[in-house]
Amino acid sequence: MRRLLAIAVVATAALAAAAPPPFEPVVPGATLRFPQDFGAHPAHRVEWWYVTGHLESREGPLGFQVTFFRWRNRDAEANPSRFSPGQIVFAHAALSDPRKGRLAHDQRIARALAPLVEARTGDTDVRIDDWSLVRESGSYRTRIPAEGFALDLALVPTQPVMLQGDRGFSRKGAKPSAASHYYSEPHLRVAGRVTSQGRTADVTGIAWLDHEWSSELLVEGAVGWDWLGVNLEGGGALMAFRIRDASGASLWAGATIRPAGGEARALAPEAVRFTPRRTWKSPRTGTPYPVEMELSIEGKGWRIEPLMDDQELDARATTGTLYWEGAARVTGPDGETGRGYLELTGYAEKLPF
Repeated sequence: MRRLLAIAVVATAALAAAAPPPFEPVVPGATLRFPQDFGAHPAHRVEWWYVTGHLESREGPLGFQVTFFRWRNRDAEANPSRFSPGQIVFAHAALSDPRKGRLAHDQRIARALAPLVEARTGDTDVRIDDWSLVRESGSYRTRIPAEGFALDLALVPTQPVMLQGDRGFSRKGAKPSAASHYYSEPHLRVAGRVTSQGRTADVTGIAWLDHEWSSELLVEGAVGWDWLGVNLEGGGALMAFRIRDASGASLWAGATIRPAGGEARALAPEAVRFTPRRTWKSPRTGTPYPVEMELSIEGKGWRIEPLMDDQELDARATTGTLYWEGAARVTGPDGETGRGYLELTGYAEKLPF
C-alpha cells in the first residue's frame, strides 16, 4: 500500500510539473506600459492587433482591414518540440471597394515558428510568412500580399494612445474577471499602395488601431458583439461596443469618447444602446446583419451607415467565424461626422470563443 501511495504521489507530481501554467488573468489596476505593451502577451489566452481605415485613391474611396490574432494553445504546451503549436497566429485582411460592391478578403493561419510566423514581445511585430504588421521608430507598416488584392501601407500616429475602460482595463461583463486589456490608436495617418483587380494605386487616408488581450471567453449567454470605432472630423475619437445574447439583447456595453485634444471619458453600460435600423441579408450564407444602426450615447443618437452593404467576411477556415466587418460613415447628434468601422459578430452562429 505504501509503495502504491508513493507511486501515486510521484505520478501526480510529474503530471503537475508537466501541466502548463494557467492563463494569465486580466486584473484591474494594472498599468499598461509602452512600448512593451505594444508587443505580444503570450501568457494570455487570446490577443489581436486590429487595423481598419478609410482610403482615398484616384478611382474613389476604399476601406481596409488587417487583423492579426495570437492564440495560446495550452493543450500543446507539454510537447517540448519547437514545432508544437503552443502559440497559433491567424490573420484576416479585407478590402472594401464600392465599385466592386463586394468585400475582397483573405485569411491565413499557422503555428508560431520564428522567424517566419510569430507575435513578438516588446513591440508590435506580428507576421505570417510575407504578411506582417510591424512597428518601428514609432510608426507602423503593414504588408499584405493577399489573394486578389495587396496592401502596402505606412501608418503614422498623430495622437496619444487612447486607453479603453479604466486605464486600459475594459470590462466585458458583470464579473470583474470578464475583461480585457485594451487600448486604441485613433487618427493614424495612412499612405501607401493598394493593388486590386490588377491595378496598383497610391492611396492616403486615416486609420484606427486596436490592440486587445484577454484570458476569458465570452460571458455565459453571449453569442457575439457589435463594435464601432470612429475617427471624428476635427480630431475626436469614439469607440462603442455591446455584448449580445441570442435574442439580440445587450448583456454588457461600453464606450469611450475623446474630444480633439482632450481627455478620454469612459461611459457606463447603461449609457450605451445599439438599435438596428436596416438589415442586409448575405446572398451567400443567408445571414442577416444590421448594417445600419443607431447608437445612443447618454441619450444622444449617432447614425451609422455602411460604405456598402456586402462586407461579410467568411473566416471559418481560420477562426471558425463568419462576421460582417464594414467601413462606415457616422453622423453625430450635433452635426459631427466621422469615418470608421462597424463589426458585427455572432449573427450566423455563436462565436466559438
